[in-house]
Amino acid sequence: NNSGGGGFQQQQQPQQHGENQLSDEVIGLRKKSGVSLVAVSKVVPKHLVPWLAELSDATKTLLSSDTLLPPNRMHLYEFLSCIATAVKDPRERSNFIADVLSDAINTLEAPDVQENISSVERFLTSLGIMQASKYPESVTDPTNVNTVTANYVRMFSAVNQLLSVGKRCHEAARKRPNGGIPMQAMPNSYDMGSMNVQNFPDEGPVSIRDLAINDPFVPLWPRILPQLLQIIDVTLHVWHPEDQAVLLQNQMQRYTYAISDDEAYLSKQHDKSGGVFGEGGTAGSVVAGADRRDVNLVPKWSGWFNELRNTCFQMLGLLAGQRVLYAPEIADIFPRLVSTIANVAHLQAMEHRHFTQFLKQFVEILLLSCPATMYASHLAPILGPVFEHMQYRLEKSWAPLIGSNAKPEYTKALTSQDSVAAAAVASRGAEEWFAPYYARCGLFVGDLDSTTAEAAVEKFRVEFTRTFGDILQSALALKGDWALVLATQAKEEQAAKKNDTSKLASGPRNRLGNDGKKVNADGTPRAENQEAIDARKFLRMNSLCHFLLLEDERIAGSLTLGIIQCLGYPDAYTCRRCTRICHRILETVAWSPKYTHLLGNQMFMMTAKNIVTEPKWMVGIEWDMINVLRDIYCRLVLGQTLQPGGQGAGMQQPRDPNNPAQFEQAKTADRPLQGGGVLVVPSDLPREVLASLPGVGVASVNQLESSMNAKRSAKDQKDVLRDLLRVAAENSKALDTGESGGAAGGLFDRAVAEESLLNKNAGKETVPDIPEKLVTMSMIKKQEKAQAGSPTWHLGLPS
Repeated sequence: NNSGGGGFQQQQQPQQHGENQLSDEVIGLRKKSGVSLVAVSKVVPKHLVPWLAELSDATKTLLSSDTLLPPNRMHLYEFLSCIATAVKDPRERSNFIADVLSDAINTLEAPDVQENISSVERFLTSLGIMQASKYPESVTDPTNVNTVTANYVRMFSAVNQLLSVGKRCHEAARKRPNGGIPMQAMPNSYDMGSMNVQNFPDEGPVSIRDLAINDPFVPLWPRILPQLLQIIDVTLHVWHPEDQAVLLQNQMQRYTYAISDDEAYLSKQHDKSGGVFGEGGTAGSVVAGADRRDVNLVPKWSGWFNELRNTCFQMLGLLAGQRVLYAPEIADIFPRLVSTIANVAHLQAMEHRHFTQFLKQFVEILLLSCPATMYASHLAPILGPVFEHMQYRLEKSWAPLIGSNAKPEYTKALTSQDSVAAAAVASRGAEEWFAPYYARCGLFVGDLDSTTAEAAVEKFRVEFTRTFGDILQSALALKGDWALVLATQAKEEQAAKKNDTSKLASGPRNRLGNDGKKVNADGTPRAENQEAIDARKFLRMNSLCHFLLLEDERIAGSLTLGIIQCLGYPDAYTCRRCTRICHRILETVAWSPKYTHLLGNQMFMMTAKNIVTEPKWMVGIEWDMINVLRDIYCRLVLGQTLQPGGQGAGMQQPRDPNNPAQFEQAKTADRPLQGGGVLVVPSDLPREVLASLPGVGVASVNQLESSMNAKRSAKDQKDVLRDLLRVAAENSKALDTGESGGAAGGLFDRAVAEESLLNKNAGKETVPDIPEKLVTMSMIKKQEKAQAGSPTWHLGLPS
C-alpha cells in the first residue's frame, strides 16, 4: 500500500525526553540489540519469512513508540527489508518494500518539505540559518531549536530510511544465482533457482519491471529521484561563491560552512581514545564553547549538511548500482540528473571533502555499473565535466606546495577572523576566489586551533588526490572486483598449463580450504554462475579502457593530464598507484600518434625529473618510476611490447618489410589487458628528453638504446636506465638552485646518498647472505649462562 496513513508510520518529531530518561548502559544495550536483530535477519531470512506478518505487526507497534531510539528505528526498517528479500514471489517482495517505505516517500513528497527544498533561501530558513541574521537569539531558543531540529530530522530520516532499505535489497539481489544481473527470458514461475531457462541479457537498458525481479526496491525510484535531485541541487548551491559571500559575513551564519567537530577530531593524532567528547577531544573547538549536544543550532549545521550530502551521494550510487539509472523509464529525467550532478558551478563550489565523497559514493560505482553499450550516452555527459574539473582542481590544490613559486601560506585554512575578508573575495568569484579556495581545500575551520587546521587541510588534500587515483585503478581493472577477475583468470590459465586442477580450489595461504570447490584468486568461493558474471565484467573492462582513453577527447585528455600531474605530487601512495595507471594508459594508447606528445614528452619528462631530482618523498618507489620510463621508451622508441604492468622482457616487433623505418604493429594492440601495442613510427621525443638531461648527450642515449636492444630482460633494461639517470642526477646536483626544495623544504629536499636508489651499487647484494652457522638468541643466552663470569665474547658476537 503506497498511500499515506496506516502502514509503517515513521516518527515525525524527535522525542528527546524518552532517550534522556535512559542510562548510557540501556541505550548501548538497545543499539547492540538492533544490530544483532539485523545480523540475524541477514543470515537466516528464509526461516523468518513464514512469520513475516507477525513480525510486521510487532515492528509497527515498536515504530509507533515515542521512546524508540533513532538507530533502532533504522534497525527495524533494515530488519524487515532483509526478510522481504527472501520472499520468493517478486511482486510480493516489491509490494512489501513499497509498504515499508510508503511513509518515507510520502514525507519527501509532502507540501511543507517540497517548499523547504524549493530554493536555497527556503532551505536555509528551514534549518534556522536565515533567521540567525536578524534574530541571533533564535539559534539558542529551546522552542525554535526543537522545531528546526524536528523539521530536519523528519526530512533526513526519510532519505536515510530509503538508503538503508535500498542497500539491503541490493545486497540480497547480488547474492542471487544470477549475481544481480537482470535476466532476459523469465519463466512464469519466477523460480530464481531454475537457471536452465534463464539467460543473461545483452548489455543495454533494462526496464524497471525486469530489474524488480531481482531487486524489490527499484520500482520506487521514479517517485524518489525527483525529490533526491532537488535536495542535492539546493544543498550544493549553498556553497556557491555568491552564497558564501553573504553567509561568511555573519558571525553565526558563517558556521554553515565549517567542518564538524568530528572531522576536526579525525584530523588529529591522538594519544588517547576518548573520542570527540572525551579527553583531548575536539568538541566545542570549531564553534568556540558549543558543540552539537547543546541547545544551539550553530554547531549542528555542519553535521547536518555532511550527513545529508553524503546520504544523497550514496543514493546516487545506489541508483547506478541497481542499474535503474540506465532504465528506459528514467530517460525523461536523465537530462535533469546530468544538469544537477555535472553542473560545473556545483563541481567548482564543492570542497575537497565533498568531492571525495562524490567520487567514492557515485562516480566509481557509475563507472563499474554502466552497460558497455551506454558509455557514450550515460558516462560522457557526466565524466566529461567531472574529469575536466578534477584536473584543474588538482593543479590548484598542489600549486602552492611545489615548484619555484611555492607559497605554502596559501594553504592556510579559512578561520572566523578572516571570513569577512574572504566574503569580499567570494563576491567577485572566478579565479580570484577558486585558486585560494582549492589551495586550502575549501576548508573553513571556524575557531579551530592552527595546528589541527593545518592537519585537516593536509588530510583532505591527500585524501582527494588518492581517491582520484583509486577510482581510476578500479575503472582500469587494477584493483577491486575487476582486478580479481583478471587474477582468477591468470590462476586458471596457470592451472591449465600445469594440468593441475587442484590450484582452482586453493586460495591464498592465509585462507582456509574450501572443500575442493572452485575459488577466486583471493580465496572467496565462486558463485553458481560466476563464469557468466565474470564474462560480463571482462567485456566492460576492455570497453571502458577504450572509451575513457580513445573515444572521448575531453575525458581522455583530462584523465591523462591529471595522472601526469599526480606523478609530481609529494605523496608516495598516490605516485606508486599512478605508475600502475600509466602502464595501463600505455598498453591502451601507446600505438596512437595522438598520444605521442603526452606520453613521450610530458609523462616521460615528469617521470625522469622525479628520478633525477631525487626528492625525499620518492625514496622507495624509484624502481616503479624507472619501470614507467622503460615502458614508454620500449613502446615509443624501440618497438618493443611488454607484458601488462610493464612486466617481463621486451618483445621486439619486426620492422615493416615495406617501410624499414617503421615497426609492424603487435597483434595485441587492441587488447590492452594482454599487453597492448607499440608506436609503429618511432618517436624522438623520449630521446630528446634524455639527451637534454645534465651530463647526458646523444652518444649516451645511443649507447642506452644499444644496450636495451641487446639485453631485453626487465632487470637489464632497468639497470641501464638507472645508470644513465645516475649520471644526470650527479650533474644536476651541481646545477641545483633549490627549485625542487621550494619554500617548503624538508619533504622536497634531495634524498641523501644512503637513501637514493641511484647511489646504490647495482652489483652489490642488497640482502646479505645468511651466516653459515645459525646463531639464535636462545643459543646466546644458553652460552652466557654456562660461561657466567668468563669474558663476554661468544660465538663471535659481542654481548
